[in-house]
Amino acid sequence: MSDATPPGWYPDSAAPGTDRWWDGTAWTAHTRPNTSAPQQSVPPPYASGGTGGGGGVRTVAIATAALVVVGAAVTGAVLLGGDDGGKESKSSGPTRSAPLPTATATAEGDGPATDPTLLVDQLNGITLPIPDGWEKPESTVDKSLTMRTADSYACPGDSSAFCYHGTVTTRTASETDLTSAEALAEQDITTAADKAYEENIVGDRIHGGITSHEQLRSASVSVAGRTGYEVRWRVHTAKGPGGYVQSLVFPSTVGSESPVIVRYAFDAGPGGPPLSLMDTLTRAIRPIDDSETGGGVGSSVAP
Repeated sequence: MSDATPPGWYPDSAAPGTDRWWDGTAWTAHTRPNTSAPQQSVPPPYASGGTGGGGGVRTVAIATAALVVVGAAVTGAVLLGGDDGGKESKSSGPTRSAPLPTATATAEGDGPATDPTLLVDQLNGITLPIPDGWEKPESTVDKSLTMRTADSYACPGDSSAFCYHGTVTTRTASETDLTSAEALAEQDITTAADKAYEENIVGDRIHGGITSHEQLRSASVSVAGRTGYEVRWRVHTAKGPGGYVQSLVFPSTVGSESPVIVRYAFDAGPGGPPLSLMDTLTRAIRPIDDSETGGGVGSSVAP
């Protein structure tokens, strides 16, 4: 079993009273006020010099120096003896100088993090209900949090690949200088359409590619008590019925309130989910600590 520390919020040693997001391999730029609860697994201390290679080198150097000092102290204790008449002292070994981290994930089987009817985005502090007949897969090629229709079918443009009638993903907006929800949604809708119906993440044209599109909606919308923006397209493809895609952008409910992007992709035709489900899911997005996310919310959302 891997000893890797799971993704989550942990205390930022460089900023007391603040949690920082650990993505499973490195610290990110996301922070929020500290809400502590003990957890066993400990990521390396955060180096304020950055989350890239330089920060990692600094962390290793600090840890190495600490071990050298502790080793010297243990050696001195062995040579000089203690209060037990010169008998060799037993050292319990080096201890961590960093405080134990905290985590926002609840205990196993307790709370929204383990609720099978919810898609929980801990980084962005939101939950989405999972509709009846949908699932949250254990792993996907796309690293974004995903829920999709449970039933798959042979893709019209590549019968060896599997397609899904409906898919919803959440992600943090990155690699952009845009801060306006409207501008981000208008920029992202092209990417959302391409990812769903032009080429998949491995470069296959599973719907034969996009031939045309029409914009159906471009409007402000309230999401989890925040003002966001959504853009929706009807996409036509070379093979199959095509579909509907939507980019929804709104501020995160935690930390620095970085923009969150929720992408919807619904097949058109009789096999696809009703278009109204996009609006239902948008209205059902909640902050992660909202009491309304408990009690099987997902089971009440029908496709």
